[in-house]
Amino acid sequence: MTSSFPRDLLQALFAAAVNAAQPEHCIPRFLPAPPRGRTRVIGAGKASAAMARVLEQHWPGELSGLVVTRYGYAVPCERIEIVEAAHPVPDAAGREAAGRMLARVQGLGPDDLVICLISGGGSALLPLPGEGVSLEDKQAINRALLKSGATISEMNCVRRHLSAIKGGRLAAACHPARVLNLLISDVPGDNPMDIASGPTVADPTTCADALEIVRRYAIDLPAGARALLESGRGETVKPGDPRLARVETHLIATPQMALEAAAEVARAAGITPVLLGDSIEGEARDVGKVMAAIALQVKRHGQPVAAPCVLLSGGETTVTVRGNGRGGRNVEFLLSLAVALDGAAGIHAVAGDTDGVDGLEEVAGALIAPDTLSRAWAKGIRPRDSLDNNDGHGFFEALGDSLVTGPTLTNVNDFRAILIR
Repeated sequence: MTSSFPRDLLQALFAAAVNAAQPEHCIPRFLPAPPRGRTRVIGAGKASAAMARVLEQHWPGELSGLVVTRYGYAVPCERIEIVEAAHPVPDAAGREAAGRMLARVQGLGPDDLVICLISGGGSALLPLPGEGVSLEDKQAINRALLKSGATISEMNCVRRHLSAIKGGRLAAACHPARVLNLLISDVPGDNPMDIASGPTVADPTTCADALEIVRRYAIDLPAGARALLESGRGETVKPGDPRLARVETHLIATPQMALEAAAEVARAAGITPVLLGDSIEGEARDVGKVMAAIALQVKRHGQPVAAPCVLLSGGETTVTVRGNGRGGRNVEFLLSLAVALDGAAGIHAVAGDTDGVDGLEEVAGALIAPDTLSRAWAKGIRPRDSLDNNDGHGFFEALGDSLVTGPTLTNVNDFRAILIR
């Protein structure tokens, strides 16, 4: 094996995970026959434009629609309009697109079909505020949630109840047309109501649940948002609502599928894959410490499996921001992992967001090696200080170890691989 083998293998594992979730591989088999009536396409998320293009290429009948994706993630389509908007903090372009999308599904009949293309990122890309809530309110709340350490499920519960389009409202507007949901999951547990805050599925959570989350994380709610929740006017569409009777939902790509694709690449390279879970949550730095302990147990004692092996996991960790560095949950995880490993020989790792963006940076993640800490010290960088300052991107950029992919046009959450030789 060459000295570049660990890095090359880890990058190949990440690439396999991303490739497994490409729309071209997972949309065609879920497409129905064209309806007697019209076919309308709606959607939101970082993968939605790529999903729309694949749908166009495989759809034999009449077709029109509108999807909204992140800036830089658009691909050319002929019959479906593609709009770009901001993520993770929403902007006016997303608000305007969400309003137009809601208008496009009005007046449909029982012979019509709505195909809804939803992937991660759709919450920020469909920022149509509820009654009494402004876009500026939504932006401020979103920023506070992102810094709070709340889980994605908790954040999306709040978002649903402050929205005029999420929490099943978009599907209800399509009634009485048939609705086909094609979802690429980026959330732990693959619950459809948490993917883009569930614009086209029922939501059993309540305004009271949203208020409890706001209280738990000390989120300062603007007066209009608090009034919407406390009055119950922000209630979402519940299970059993007759307007959702003709909604059919398919998870076409998931984090587990991505992990399994990476595992096949590892086996082909003679490395035993160990899948630790596709929905791991918690503070990124704490998960890093736990993963380091597991890796060291493998290295020192051959438990629970002997080296060479690779520990694979997915999910979505959180970062409670206390510093002012350039951070993201994957680089925070890796920096914590590196500090806990303390240069242990034969252990390398990669972590990245499969959408190509970790935090607010156009960087997917990074890689570490046994010499990561020593190279940092040689440059005058103190790893623990970087971790305390939530400066993972600054740390790995200085070492030349950032993982930059550009827009991947999909999103099945975070991918982590720890190679032990």
